[in-house]
Amino acid sequence: MAVVHPTDSVSLLGAIEAAHQGLIIPVLVGPEARIREVARTARIDLSPYALVAADHAPLSAARAIDMARAGDVDALMKGALHTDELMHPVVDLEHGLRTDRRVSHAFVIETDRYPRLLFITDAAINIYPTLEDKRDIVQNAIDLARTLGVQVPRVAILSAVELVTSRIKSTIEAAALCKMADRGQIVGGVLDGPFGFDNAVSCEAAATKHIVSAVAGRADILVVPDVEAGNMLAKQLEYLAGARLAGVVLGTRVPIVLTSRADDAQARLASCAISVLMAHGKPAETP
Repeated sequence: MAVVHPTDSVSLLGAIEAAHQGLIIPVLVGPEARIREVARTARIDLSPYALVAADHAPLSAARAIDMARAGDVDALMKGALHTDELMHPVVDLEHGLRTDRRVSHAFVIETDRYPRLLFITDAAINIYPTLEDKRDIVQNAIDLARTLGVQVPRVAILSAVELVTSRIKSTIEAAALCKMADRGQIVGGVLDGPFGFDNAVSCEAAATKHIVSAVAGRADILVVPDVEAGNMLAKQLEYLAGARLAGVVLGTRVPIVLTSRADDAQARLASCAISVLMAHGKPAETP
Protein backbone atom coordinates (compact mmCIF):
# COMPACT_ATOMS: atom_id res chain seq x y z
CA MET A 1 0.00 0.00 0.00
CA ALA A 2 1.43 3.35 -1.05
CA VAL A 3 1.02 5.75 1.88
CA VAL A 4 0.82 9.17 0.26
CA HIS A 5 2.64 12.00 2.04
CA PRO A 6 2.66 10.62 5.62
CA THR A 7 4.27 13.74 7.09
CA ASP A 8 2.48 13.78 10.45
CA SER A 9 2.45 11.29 13.29
CA VAL A 10 -1.18 10.20 12.89
CA SER A 11 -0.91 9.19 9.23
CA LEU A 12 2.47 7.54 9.73
CA LEU A 13 1.42 5.69 12.88
CA GLY A 14 -1.75 4.45 11.20
CA ALA A 15 0.23 2.90 8.37
CA ILE A 16 2.87 1.36 10.64
CA GLU A 17 0.24 -0.07 12.99
CA ALA A 18 -1.51 -1.65 9.99
CA ALA A 19 1.83 -3.18 9.03
CA HIS A 20 2.33 -4.49 12.58
CA GLN A 21 -1.12 -6.10 12.37
CA GLY A 22 -0.09 -7.87 9.17
CA LEU A 23 -2.64 -6.03 7.04
CA ILE A 24 -0.36 -4.13 4.67
CA ILE A 25 3.20 -3.68 3.52
CA PRO A 26 3.51 0.12 3.47
CA VAL A 27 5.46 2.01 0.85
CA LEU A 28 5.98 5.53 2.20
CA VAL A 29 5.79 8.18 -0.53
CA GLY A 30 6.79 11.74 0.32
CA PRO A 31 9.59 14.06 1.45
CA GLU A 32 12.13 11.74 3.00
CA ALA A 33 13.60 14.16 5.54
CA ARG A 34 10.19 15.14 6.91
CA ILE A 35 8.99 11.55 7.14
CA ARG A 36 12.14 10.47 8.96
CA GLU A 37 11.85 13.39 11.36
CA VAL A 38 8.25 12.42 12.20
CA ALA A 39 9.41 8.83 12.71
CA ARG A 40 12.18 9.92 15.06
CA THR A 41 9.79 12.05 17.10
CA ALA A 42 7.23 9.22 17.31
CA ARG A 43 9.95 6.60 17.90
CA ILE A 44 9.04 4.62 14.79
CA ASP A 45 11.58 2.31 13.18
CA LEU A 46 11.33 2.83 9.40
CA SER A 47 14.08 0.39 8.47
CA PRO A 48 11.68 -2.42 7.39
CA TYR A 49 9.77 -0.18 4.96
CA ALA A 50 10.43 1.23 1.50
CA LEU A 51 10.48 5.00 1.12
CA VAL A 52 9.92 6.70 -2.24
CA ALA A 53 11.11 10.29 -2.20
CA ALA A 54 8.79 13.07 -3.39
CA ASP A 55 9.41 16.71 -2.53
CA HIS A 56 5.81 17.89 -2.09
CA ALA A 57 2.23 16.61 -1.80
CA PRO A 58 1.22 16.77 -5.50
CA LEU A 59 4.35 14.87 -6.49
CA SER A 60 3.70 12.31 -3.73
CA ALA A 61 0.22 11.71 -5.14
CA ALA A 62 1.48 11.46 -8.72
CA ARG A 63 4.17 8.95 -7.85
CA ALA A 64 1.81 6.80 -5.79
CA ILE A 65 -0.71 6.74 -8.63
CA ASP A 66 1.99 5.78 -11.12
CA MET A 67 2.97 2.91 -8.83
CA ALA A 68 -0.64 1.72 -8.69
CA ARG A 69 -1.01 1.93 -12.47
CA ALA A 70 2.18 -0.10 -12.88
CA GLY A 71 1.00 -2.76 -10.43
CA ASP A 72 3.75 -2.02 -7.93
CA VAL A 73 1.22 -1.40 -5.15
CA ASP A 74 -2.27 -2.81 -4.59
CA ALA A 75 -3.82 0.15 -2.76
CA LEU A 76 -3.27 3.76 -1.68
CA MET A 77 -3.65 5.52 1.65
CA LYS A 78 -4.11 9.25 2.06
CA GLY A 79 -1.61 10.81 4.43
CA ALA A 80 -1.21 14.42 5.55
CA LEU A 81 -2.43 16.11 2.38
CA HIS A 82 -5.72 17.63 1.32
CA THR A 83 -8.28 15.29 -0.22
CA ASP A 84 -8.33 17.20 -3.52
CA GLU A 85 -4.53 16.96 -3.77
CA LEU A 86 -4.92 13.19 -3.93
CA MET A 87 -8.24 12.80 -5.67
CA HIS A 88 -7.72 15.31 -8.49
CA PRO A 89 -4.95 13.20 -10.08
CA VAL A 90 -6.77 9.96 -9.17
CA VAL A 91 -9.77 10.93 -11.35
CA ASP A 92 -7.64 12.19 -14.25
CA LEU A 93 -8.97 10.51 -17.39
CA GLU A 94 -5.57 9.76 -18.92
CA HIS A 95 -3.18 9.25 -16.02
CA GLY A 96 -5.43 8.45 -13.06
CA LEU A 97 -7.08 5.37 -11.60
CA ARG A 98 -10.61 5.67 -12.95
CA THR A 99 -12.70 2.79 -14.20
CA ASP A 100 -15.98 2.84 -16.13
CA ARG A 101 -17.74 3.61 -12.83
CA ARG A 102 -18.12 7.00 -11.22
CA VAL A 103 -15.57 7.35 -8.43
CA SER A 104 -17.26 7.64 -5.03
CA HIS A 105 -16.58 7.39 -1.31
CA ALA A 106 -18.18 5.41 1.46
CA PHE A 107 -17.96 5.66 5.21
CA VAL A 108 -18.26 2.32 6.99
CA ILE A 109 -19.71 3.08 10.41
CA GLU A 110 -20.02 1.03 13.57
CA THR A 111 -22.02 2.30 16.51
CA ASP A 112 -23.36 0.62 19.64
CA ARG A 113 -26.76 2.18 18.91
CA TYR A 114 -27.30 0.21 15.69
CA PRO A 115 -27.17 -3.59 15.33
CA ARG A 116 -25.26 -3.69 12.02
CA LEU A 117 -22.67 -1.79 10.03
CA LEU A 118 -23.87 1.35 8.30
CA PHE A 119 -22.50 2.50 4.97
CA ILE A 120 -22.95 6.20 4.16
CA THR A 121 -22.33 7.38 0.61
CA ASP A 122 -21.22 9.74 -0.87
CA ALA A 123 -19.91 12.00 1.87
CA ALA A 124 -16.53 13.04 0.50
CA ILE A 125 -16.13 13.19 -3.28
CA ASN A 126 -19.26 13.89 -5.35
CA ILE A 127 -20.57 17.29 -4.29
CA TYR A 128 -23.93 17.42 -6.09
CA PRO A 129 -24.21 14.08 -7.91
CA THR A 130 -26.57 13.62 -10.85
CA LEU A 131 -29.01 10.73 -11.10
CA GLU A 132 -26.51 8.85 -13.28
CA ASP A 133 -23.77 9.54 -10.73
CA LYS A 134 -25.99 8.22 -7.96
CA ARG A 135 -26.58 5.02 -9.88
CA ASP A 136 -22.83 4.32 -9.75
CA ILE A 137 -22.57 5.55 -6.15
CA VAL A 138 -25.25 3.07 -5.12
CA GLN A 139 -23.72 0.20 -7.09
CA ASN A 140 -20.26 0.90 -5.68
CA ALA A 141 -21.67 0.82 -2.14
CA ILE A 142 -23.59 -2.40 -2.76
CA ASP A 143 -20.44 -4.09 -4.04
CA LEU A 144 -18.51 -2.90 -0.98
CA ALA A 145 -21.17 -4.12 1.43
CA ARG A 146 -21.24 -7.52 -0.26
CA THR A 147 -17.45 -7.75 -0.08
CA LEU A 148 -17.77 -7.12 3.67
CA GLY A 149 -20.25 -9.97 4.03
CA VAL A 150 -23.67 -8.34 3.62
CA GLN A 151 -25.23 -10.74 1.14
CA VAL A 152 -28.16 -8.59 0.01
CA PRO A 153 -27.65 -5.01 1.26
CA ARG A 154 -30.74 -2.95 2.08
CA VAL A 155 -30.29 0.49 0.51
CA ALA A 156 -32.18 3.51 1.83
CA ILE A 157 -32.23 6.59 -0.40
CA LEU A 158 -32.40 9.53 1.99
CA SER A 159 -34.25 12.81 1.69
CA ALA A 160 -36.11 15.15 4.02
CA VAL A 161 -39.49 13.46 3.50
CA GLU A 162 -40.88 10.06 2.60
CA LEU A 163 -43.22 11.11 -0.20
CA VAL A 164 -42.18 11.89 -3.76
CA THR A 165 -42.64 15.56 -4.52
CA SER A 166 -41.49 17.82 -7.34
CA ARG A 167 -40.51 20.42 -4.74
CA ILE A 168 -37.64 18.25 -3.46
CA LYS A 169 -35.40 16.91 -6.23
CA SER A 170 -33.86 14.17 -4.09
CA THR A 171 -37.26 12.48 -3.65
CA ILE A 172 -37.69 12.20 -7.42
CA GLU A 173 -34.18 10.80 -7.80
CA ALA A 174 -34.86 8.32 -4.99
CA ALA A 175 -37.91 7.02 -6.84
CA ALA A 176 -35.94 6.84 -10.09
CA LEU A 177 -33.12 4.87 -8.45
CA CYS A 178 -35.61 2.36 -7.09
CA LYS A 179 -37.09 1.90 -10.57
CA MET A 180 -33.58 1.53 -12.02
CA ALA A 181 -33.06 -1.34 -9.57
CA ASP A 182 -36.34 -2.88 -10.74
CA ARG A 183 -35.04 -2.73 -14.32
CA GLY A 184 -31.67 -4.30 -13.51
CA GLN A 185 -29.63 -1.12 -13.82
CA ILE A 186 -28.61 -1.56 -10.17
CA VAL A 187 -28.10 -5.10 -8.89
CA GLY A 188 -27.21 -6.99 -5.76
CA GLY A 189 -29.25 -5.02 -3.24
CA VAL A 190 -32.78 -4.02 -2.25
CA LEU A 191 -33.57 -0.32 -2.74
CA ASP A 192 -36.30 1.85 -1.29
CA GLY A 193 -36.88 5.53 -0.75
CA PRO A 194 -37.20 8.35 -0.30
CA PHE A 195 -36.73 8.00 3.45
CA GLY A 196 -36.03 10.41 6.23
CA PHE A 197 -33.07 9.28 8.31
CA ASP A 198 -35.34 8.17 11.16
CA ASN A 199 -37.38 5.85 8.96
CA ALA A 200 -34.27 4.32 7.44
CA VAL A 201 -32.78 3.20 10.76
CA SER A 202 -35.75 2.91 13.14
CA CYS A 203 -38.51 0.33 12.68
CA GLU A 204 -40.53 2.19 15.31
CA ALA A 205 -40.32 5.46 13.40
CA ALA A 206 -41.25 3.71 10.16
CA ALA A 207 -44.24 2.02 11.77
CA THR A 208 -45.44 5.31 13.24
CA LYS A 209 -45.56 6.73 9.71
CA HIS A 210 -47.18 3.54 8.36
CA ILE A 211 -44.26 2.80 6.05
CA VAL A 212 -44.26 -0.80 4.86
CA SER A 213 -40.87 -1.68 3.41
CA ALA A 214 -38.17 -4.36 3.51
CA VAL A 215 -35.61 -1.56 3.96
CA ALA A 216 -37.27 0.81 6.44
CA GLY A 217 -35.71 0.59 9.89
CA ARG A 218 -33.14 -1.98 8.76
CA ALA A 219 -31.00 -0.14 6.23
CA ASP A 220 -27.42 -1.22 5.58
CA ILE A 221 -26.58 1.56 3.13
CA LEU A 222 -27.66 5.19 3.43
CA VAL A 223 -27.46 7.13 0.17
CA VAL A 224 -27.40 10.86 0.87
CA PRO A 225 -28.61 13.63 -1.48
CA ASP A 226 -25.26 15.44 -1.63
CA VAL A 227 -21.85 15.68 0.01
CA GLU A 228 -22.97 18.32 2.51
CA ALA A 229 -25.71 16.12 3.95
CA GLY A 230 -23.49 13.05 3.95
CA ASN A 231 -20.50 14.70 5.57
CA MET A 232 -22.59 16.28 8.32
CA LEU A 233 -24.43 13.02 8.99
CA ALA A 234 -21.24 10.97 9.28
CA LYS A 235 -19.48 13.52 11.50
CA GLN A 236 -22.54 13.86 13.76
CA LEU A 237 -22.60 10.11 14.26
CA GLU A 238 -18.88 10.14 15.04
CA TYR A 239 -18.71 13.09 17.41
CA LEU A 240 -22.14 12.99 19.09
CA ALA A 241 -23.00 9.28 19.00
CA GLY A 242 -19.52 7.85 19.49
CA ALA A 243 -19.58 6.00 16.18
CA ARG A 244 -16.38 4.52 14.75
CA LEU A 245 -15.71 5.42 11.11
CA ALA A 246 -13.59 4.04 8.31
CA GLY A 247 -13.43 5.63 4.88
CA VAL A 248 -12.62 4.20 1.44
CA VAL A 249 -12.78 5.30 -2.19
CA LEU A 250 -14.75 3.12 -4.60
CA GLY A 251 -14.87 2.84 -8.39
CA THR A 252 -11.09 3.04 -8.82
CA ARG A 253 -8.57 0.50 -10.11
CA VAL A 254 -7.26 -0.06 -6.59
CA PRO A 255 -8.77 0.62 -3.15
CA ILE A 256 -7.92 3.99 -1.64
CA VAL A 257 -8.01 4.63 2.10
CA LEU A 258 -9.45 8.13 2.42
CA THR A 259 -9.83 9.36 5.97
CA SER A 260 -9.95 12.83 7.47
CA ARG A 261 -6.67 14.34 8.61
CA ALA A 262 -8.33 14.56 12.05
CA ASP A 263 -9.01 10.81 12.18
CA ASP A 264 -6.94 8.76 14.59
CA ALA A 265 -4.72 5.78 13.85
CA GLN A 266 -7.56 3.36 14.72
CA ALA A 267 -9.75 4.77 11.92
CA ARG A 268 -6.88 4.36 9.47
CA LEU A 269 -6.31 0.80 10.68
CA ALA A 270 -9.96 -0.10 10.13
CA SER A 271 -9.89 1.49 6.68
CA CYS A 272 -6.81 -0.55 5.80
CA ALA A 273 -8.59 -3.74 6.84
CA ILE A 274 -11.52 -2.88 4.57
CA SER A 275 -9.15 -2.12 1.69
CA VAL A 276 -7.54 -5.53 2.10
CA LEU A 277 -10.94 -7.16 1.73
CA MET A 278 -11.67 -4.98 -1.31
CA ALA A 279 -8.36 -5.84 -2.94
CA HIS A 280 -8.88 -9.57 -2.49
CA GLY A 281 -12.66 -9.87 -2.44
CA LYS A 282 -14.70 -10.79 -5.50
CA PRO A 283 -18.27 -9.49 -5.33
CA ALA A 284 -20.82 -10.68 -7.84
CA GLU A 285 -20.49 -9.24 -11.34
CA THR A 286 -22.38 -6.00 -11.87
CA PRO A 287 -23.15 -3.99 -15.00
